[in-house]
Amino acid sequence: MPQISYPEKVDITNCDKEPIHIIGQSQSHGVIIACDRSKLIITQTGQNTQDFFGMPYTQLLGKPLKDLIGEELIRIFDNRGTEDARLPEREITINGTEFIMVPHFSGKSIIIDFEPIASNHNPYEYQRQLSNILNILNASETPEDLCNDAAKITRDVFGYDRVMVYKFDEEWNGEVIAEKKNEDLESWLGLHYPASDIPKQSRALFMKHRVRIISDVNYEPVPIEPELSPIDHEPLDLSRSELRGVSPIHIEYLQNMNVGASLTAALISNGKLWGLLACHHYSSKHINYYQRQTCEFLTQIFSNELSLKESSKYIAKLDEWEIVREKLVKQVEEKGKIKKGLSQMKVLFTDLMECEGGALLLDGKIILIGKTPGKKEVHQLVDEFLSKQPDSLFFTKNLSAVYPGASRFTETASGILSVKLGRSDRDFLMWFRPEVVQNVSWGGNPDNKASFDETKQRITPRKSFEKWTQELTGVSDPWMDYQLGAARAIRESISNLIQEKQKIKIAKLNDQLRVAHDELELFSQGLSHDLKAPLRGIDGYAHILKEDHYQSLDRDGQKAIDTILSSTSEMQEHIDNILSFAGVTGQNIEKNIFSVNYMVEDILESFNVKSTYPATKIVMEKDLPRMMADKRMMLQVWSNLLANALKYSEREKEPIVEIGARGINGKTTYFVKDNGIGFDPKYKEDIFNLFSRYSGDNFKGTGIGLAIVKKIIEKHNGMIWAESEPGEGSTFYFHV
Repeated sequence: MPQISYPEKVDITNCDKEPIHIIGQSQSHGVIIACDRSKLIITQTGQNTQDFFGMPYTQLLGKPLKDLIGEELIRIFDNRGTEDARLPEREITINGTEFIMVPHFSGKSIIIDFEPIASNHNPYEYQRQLSNILNILNASETPEDLCNDAAKITRDVFGYDRVMVYKFDEEWNGEVIAEKKNEDLESWLGLHYPASDIPKQSRALFMKHRVRIISDVNYEPVPIEPELSPIDHEPLDLSRSELRGVSPIHIEYLQNMNVGASLTAALISNGKLWGLLACHHYSSKHINYYQRQTCEFLTQIFSNELSLKESSKYIAKLDEWEIVREKLVKQVEEKGKIKKGLSQMKVLFTDLMECEGGALLLDGKIILIGKTPGKKEVHQLVDEFLSKQPDSLFFTKNLSAVYPGASRFTETASGILSVKLGRSDRDFLMWFRPEVVQNVSWGGNPDNKASFDETKQRITPRKSFEKWTQELTGVSDPWMDYQLGAARAIRESISNLIQEKQKIKIAKLNDQLRVAHDELELFSQGLSHDLKAPLRGIDGYAHILKEDHYQSLDRDGQKAIDTILSSTSEMQEHIDNILSFAGVTGQNIEKNIFSVNYMVEDILESFNVKSTYPATKIVMEKDLPRMMADKRMMLQVWSNLLANALKYSEREKEPIVEIGARGINGKTTYFVKDNGIGFDPKYKEDIFNLFSRYSGDNFKGTGIGLAIVKKIIEKHNGMIWAESEPGEGSTFYFHV
């Protein structure tokens, strides 16, 4: 393998900084062409153009790009967009050979990857695989099932000898948590691998380019000429190139494992690199660009499903600890004393966490609950370590690794989660977890890391991957994200009470609103980033398939594409509803007086009721009382109630929806009534809960609409309720 010249020398002290994105080489199964972004003149190429295009690279350098790809395809670069803008792939024939052309922006250059199209290229087969992947992963019930299903379908579709789902921990060590393999291979399931095996810069590249193939670890690297770009005299940034060359350190790493080819794809959850889908083959193996797009689709669906499942768990835990937090704050308010309210009442601050014990330090005094270090040791922990931490929250599962003094009490406090109370560096809430002795199996001794090879004049990776079992001591169970959220929430509550005792009640209410808003904002951002972006990708690929190949598919293939498009649309609706629910908390109410009749008429017109529900009769009272409320929010309320009434009554022989108002207990109360399927009265409270649905699977819905309605009504200090019987329709009443 040719020697690589990096701007900075890479040695054993900084191997995690190896600049693999500017490696200056490509893999050999295609050609890289770079051109000036503004002039569209070819500035750099791989040396292997003769092999693929039938012309030497020297003949291409300095030539207009249109001379290679033609006038028609050059137009895709007219709208040059931003650095992250996605450019369309195109199939192209050059000197009798068909290629897939994959362009992207890189600084002042446009980089184009050319890969030959295999003769057995079958778009319908890819579509069938996409549909199968979507169905299987959507049906996974738990994160564990999802991982196993992803490993199995990846091996079934792509045929690698071994497929693994590899999950990172908080220190970027990895564990194989799912595996499908040839029967004759030794299982790696449950093995751990140190963070140094996949260094920081490699993890960063997976966030930019999520599917990475090495078709043959013994390939001959193809230098890019010239080495430095004539545009800015810098190495070409190949971060997003399909053909980017591979670090010789990583190649040797794979060779040491006897791997002949690999396929690796990023698994993302809530905007972070959660793990990898890692495929190994024990001889050379190539899958084409379209197959890699199928793999990327698979990982996007995986990430989608994983984020949904983890978010659902987070919401459930959020509700649990919010109840405990509210009780703790209430106890403090009732007793007027923080120490007593947190540690001497029915609910203890240790009930907020899964822990063995806790400590409260306030005003120089200490209260211990459960299994904890002694008071002297806790005081030393604060003086020598916690008080010097820059952040208000600190957590670790291995306290003795960062604070050696903790080695004296690992049996009670190997793990700690602590928060500072108020502005003092002396007031703390702490939760302790005991040591859990574990036997951890590693894929080789993790202490045998990379070394410098004098002969090769570069770093060489570790060579042994034999199972190596380590007894792990001084480590507790890890702290989960929802527990950190609980700690932050209780810290904020108690800190406000410390600082403003004279405004306890107001501080409590503001605290609850702020915490709920912050958590829902985080939830919304995670959904928006990790769900909407992959959905756009799925929808985009499906539209490309429909636009380019729809007519060539049979009826089943066309139906599969339409199913993907409708499924992404439904998922988008679900996400939008969740975001709408989360957004209600942070909205300010701007009350105005407006006509309810006009609003309802506008909504029905937007629903296109006459065409969509031609058999439904709409009966609305004339001159309904005008409403004084936030018009934007009431539009959501009326839209949801009317949509439900129309949906659940449309299958009746003579569907009817009534809109009216009446005085109830001295309040103007509006109602929406239908003669639809109704529901059991025992669910009259539950139907307003988030994700609650009692209409069966025969009606589409997300179970969020009524939760949004209730949240808006309560935000107006109003009330909403429902009356119904199965088969006799439903009536929803509300006032604001």
